[in-house]
Amino acid sequence: MDWRGRRGSRNIEDRRGQGATRGGGVAVGGAGALVLLLLGAYFGVDVSGLVDGGGQTSSGGAEMTRADQEAGEFVSVVLADTEEVWGTVFPDQVGKAYVPPVLVLYSGVTRSPCGSASGATGPFYCPGDRKIYLDTGFFGTMAQELGARGDFAAAYVVAHEVAHGVQDQLGILSRANQVRAQSSEADSNAISVRIELQADCLSGIWARGAEEMFGSLHPGDVEEAVNAAHKIGDDTLQRNAGRVPMPHTFTHGTSEQRARWFIRGYESGDMGTCDTFAARSL
Repeated sequence: MDWRGRRGSRNIEDRRGQGATRGGGVAVGGAGALVLLLLGAYFGVDVSGLVDGGGQTSSGGAEMTRADQEAGEFVSVVLADTEEVWGTVFPDQVGKAYVPPVLVLYSGVTRSPCGSASGATGPFYCPGDRKIYLDTGFFGTMAQELGARGDFAAAYVVAHEVAHGVQDQLGILSRANQVRAQSSEADSNAISVRIELQADCLSGIWARGAEEMFGSLHPGDVEEAVNAAHKIGDDTLQRNAGRVPMPHTFTHGTSEQRARWFIRGYESGDMGTCDTFAARSL
């Protein structure tokens, strides 16, 4: 993916190195929460203190390295690309102006209206302030622990969270979460799967738009995103954690589903094809 030297987004709130203490509950809804929790079980890392409100953690105000700066620049360019793509697609297909979300970069722990953001929660979109929360250290976790390597795999993560913002603007996220709050755990999980698969499909639309508008994709980039979708499927994560996959506990969809819905959006470029809530089969 060609990203160096390109325009970055102004909608970046960089909290890295500020030092933040933990408080509140864990936010959910991003691809990262289940990933990190299962990785903890698989690799013998205790992350309970990060997800149950115990202990106080600080980002420490550490000076940013060149790698940190480059990661921030990368995210800024990807976010700018999502703004341009959705700034065209949203008015064309929905008939309304697109309002881009702010993306919060942090290291360690930071606060959000949805609770504390940390390495245990992974990237997520918070409807409370319509911001995306991202610790770029998650990209290393994807590459090193999950085998989801490549800059376009990382771009897919950003695009997926932006897609939740698109769902929020459409009113889909609030309606789905209202139903989830009144449902059994199994039914709530099933709705969550449809939310996440739709975001994967919308991410595919972004990938198609980025290719057409900027010509920034390299051969193999789409395959990197599809591989990342495979690596963070619920069934794959549960198997890697030494568990038998239990579909009633899935919250993001299987590896096959996640990859297929991403490809569906990429091939169609049509938001109408991403209606997972109307789909009889996922």
